[in-house]
Amino acid sequence: MYSIGQLSHLTKVKVPTIRYYEGIGLMPAPERTRGNQRRYDKAGLQRLSFIRHARELGFSIDAITSLIRLQDQPDHSCRDATDLAVAQLAHIREKIRRLRALERELIRISDGCDGDSMSQNCYVLNALADHDLCSDDHS
Repeated sequence: MYSIGQLSHLTKVKVPTIRYYEGIGLMPAPERTRGNQRRYDKAGLQRLSFIRHARELGFSIDAITSLIRLQDQPDHSCRDATDLAVAQLAHIREKIRRLRALERELIRISDGCDGDSMSQNCYVLNALADHDLCSDDHS
């Protein structure tokens, strides 16, 4: 059995986050000692590790809830889990596309500044103040 501090240390998930996951039902309520301290078993450790890894991959809480439901029903096809992973991959690819557009715009703005102008003539500051100076819509 693990205390909440031990579970936090083993999974690298902060104690308040563990409590939050319990509060929203992502983590099952742990056993309690006579002193009302939480005690987690190996299944709790595995569940929290699963959640942490899914969060690292960018899955939303709703998607993780769905994945846990699927994990808890081993007789179901893994098609639904695959669909969630494919949707997350599409989401990540869209983020990468937007980040590349931001990168291009920041390069363009940075290259537009000679570094010698006064701040009122600074291309970087002017471009940040006036979205019309941007080459594309990156909002």
